[in-house]
Amino acid sequence: MHDGNDPEDQICVGAIAGAFGVQGEVRLKSFTTDPLAIADYTPLTGDNGAQYDLTITREVKQGFAARMSGIATKEQADTLKGVRLFAPRDRLPSLPDDEYYHADLIGLEVFDTGGAALGRVKAVHNHGAADLLELLRPGQSRTVLLPFTLACVPTVDLAAGRIVADPPEGLLD
Repeated sequence: MHDGNDPEDQICVGAIAGAFGVQGEVRLKSFTTDPLAIADYTPLTGDNGAQYDLTITREVKQGFAARMSGIATKEQADTLKGVRLFAPRDRLPSLPDDEYYHADLIGLEVFDTGGAALGRVKAVHNHGAADLLELLRPGQSRTVLLPFTLACVPTVDLAAGRIVADPPEGLLD
């Protein structure tokens, strides 16, 4: 039974990039599809163990300025730099069939269309275009980036814990 406190039931919805100004506001990066929706999921739990209510005050470069419960000074806001913020999965919207929370993809085994193991998803990146799956190759310390597109990743089977990929020629050489 899941009680919402299990780390598996928590989805990272944002991160604190540091203090904003001198009045205790923080610079917030939102990872939600609608960036303003992060405020709808409060209270959020920081990976520091604390819970925060959050109010977005305005847009700023690369994110938002926000007020967080219990944070009243620039010094307090500075201590939160790098803290990731999580919401319980059951408070987040259900996703369409072809969309996935990054947290659900990390750790999945990746196989090619012939069934050979290609690696395990180490991380999911987005640098402005399509998502990229960072794969840790079996027996190797280096990773490769696989475009997370329907052409390169035709099947994601969360129930079986596996992804079937058809990487571009030469990507894994």
